[in-house]
Amino acid sequence: MKLLQKITLLSIATLTIVSCNKKESDFVDPLLTNRDTLVDPSVDFFNYANGGWFKKHPIPSSERSNGIFRMIQDTINNQVKSICEKSAEANAEKGSNKQKIGDFYASGMDSVTINKLGISPLKNDFAKIDSVKDIPSLMKTIAYLHSIGSSTAFTFYVYQDDKNSAKNALQFMQGGLGLGERDYYFNTDKETTVIRNEYIKHLQKMMELAGQKSDIATKSASSIMKLETDLAKASRKMEDLRDPIKNYNKMSVVQFNAITPNIDWNTTLKDFGIAKADTVLVGQPEFYKALNGMLKSYTIEDWKAYLKWSLLNNYASYLSKDFENQNFKFYATVMTGVKEQKPRWKNVVEQTNSSLGELIGQVYVEEYLPKGSKEKLLEIGNNIRTVYAERIKKLDWMSEPTKAKALHKLSKIVMKVGYPDKWKDLSSISVDRNSYCKNVMAVNKWDFNEMIKKYGKPVDRTEWGMYPQTYNAYYNPSNNEICVPACNILVPGYEGRMPDDAILYGIIGGSTFGHEITHGFDDQGSQYDDKGNLNNWWTAEDLKKFKQKTALIVNQYSKFKVGDKFVNGDATQGENIADLGGVVMGYEAFKKTKQYKNQEKISGLTPDQRYFLAYGYAWMVNTNKEALLNQIMTDVHSPAQFRINGPLANFPQFHKTFNIKPGSPMYQPDSLRVEIW
Repeated sequence: MKLLQKITLLSIATLTIVSCNKKESDFVDPLLTNRDTLVDPSVDFFNYANGGWFKKHPIPSSERSNGIFRMIQDTINNQVKSICEKSAEANAEKGSNKQKIGDFYASGMDSVTINKLGISPLKNDFAKIDSVKDIPSLMKTIAYLHSIGSSTAFTFYVYQDDKNSAKNALQFMQGGLGLGERDYYFNTDKETTVIRNEYIKHLQKMMELAGQKSDIATKSASSIMKLETDLAKASRKMEDLRDPIKNYNKMSVVQFNAITPNIDWNTTLKDFGIAKADTVLVGQPEFYKALNGMLKSYTIEDWKAYLKWSLLNNYASYLSKDFENQNFKFYATVMTGVKEQKPRWKNVVEQTNSSLGELIGQVYVEEYLPKGSKEKLLEIGNNIRTVYAERIKKLDWMSEPTKAKALHKLSKIVMKVGYPDKWKDLSSISVDRNSYCKNVMAVNKWDFNEMIKKYGKPVDRTEWGMYPQTYNAYYNPSNNEICVPACNILVPGYEGRMPDDAILYGIIGGSTFGHEITHGFDDQGSQYDDKGNLNNWWTAEDLKKFKQKTALIVNQYSKFKVGDKFVNGDATQGENIADLGGVVMGYEAFKKTKQYKNQEKISGLTPDQRYFLAYGYAWMVNTNKEALLNQIMTDVHSPAQFRINGPLANFPQFHKTFNIKPGSPMYQPDSLRVEIW
């Protein structure tokens, strides 16, 4: 996935407009001012391209990072805030989009009522947990918690069958960890040990806030930690979750029951709202076998404590200040180094957008989206696809039969660009101003029920997984599609003027379209065919050569280091492959533009210099140490500096442009250089 940012919106009705309100001499080119020319580009291009900006813009104490992502998020927050405030002030009809947006936002901003309510919005849910008396009632309560957005004990969802993408399947995966990733429970380095110790303190404090006496809360914290550690012990590592074949285990419900005799999955599925099911996909059977044993090895009281914690952990941010502050202290300060909370309106705006983004998106498209965005994005995307096909045809390591199939898959990639042609119907969601927590829960219930309704129905391939106001993008292998929301047209610092093609193709072409299309041909995406089915379309020899190339990129990134931790080259390889493919495809498409062909200089920079600086601008992100370490342990994306330095070190044209010599850190020798697509 890819995230971009912009400070304010361009007016680009035909995408050729240049503002008449500013003199050309007033324009300050960010590609020049962002640089730190004291840094040698052959040593560290990331800081050469962006270090000047970093020096002027330290990371705010309320953020884990600062840079291009933060700028655009602040812009979107202000725009969504305006939509929310206008909706809240309006005397909107009950059930209308404005009423829902306005009341949701107003309930979040009403800290007086939230603090007065305390934990009472969860009173009935705690009563359900307290009524658990045996394994059947325990599983029934776990199913209920899933229905309100708390993925307790395991992960369950309805999604496309990897081997039959036209069908929605019931999918069960590992989960249930408050620390997110299994390595947090076992790594012995100083930072992880501190986090583990602080987590136990956090558990105890949260249980005390929930009403337990200190000695009982201490006991609960201990049992929760032990239970989660056993779940983690049965969980696969992040890199092992990348293999779609090994994580595809189809079985009948009868077979699922057989490996977990303490659980009646027919009953649990009915509690989910699934009346009848034939088969399920179980990602990690060993996890469920362990869970089955834990249902008896832990007491019902242990499980009740864990369930209460799971519920609290999901809803702490929407409860009174004591819960919110404790949640922030651990997950923001301890785990990611953030020292102080954002202004309340920012958190509430982001949650309103997350919960009701489908409704907000409709307003955003009308009031904030530059005209012509969709058309320009499609133009860039199609140009990237064209050069991709040209590159595949010229590959010297791939045979003609595999090339033909790769080209066919490429031609079938669906581009969802801008915004959806139809919006989801959220009319059944009920929102009022009485309880922020209850509003969040109402949306979670709606989301869960909408997911359940998909089972047994044909896959809706027109559905979007992002909002138009989301600065991100994705590739979905099951649909063989990319989605690039409309905001991705925007570039910081070019307000009132059209960015030149070097910037458009460095950021939007390379690190967005090129990146996402390459995901269709990375270590995971390459295993899916043109219809989105897990199906090998490679010859044996070509697949062997491909894996040799991906092994090289794994080795390269495994040597990158933050503090005492190395990047997980296996877990991040898909994103690293996509970054390399993206920067190459963006450059190839840029070479076809008038700017490149005429070798037009702008701000004294050649087209090539501008392109690579623009690619560096796409990842202008400065992150604090704690957040970087958290990213290495939990994220399949490499830290930003390696998303720039890693792919560029493999690119001969970059070496030529900045006079990078053999032996330099930004130069991969021929024997180690990776060129895949």
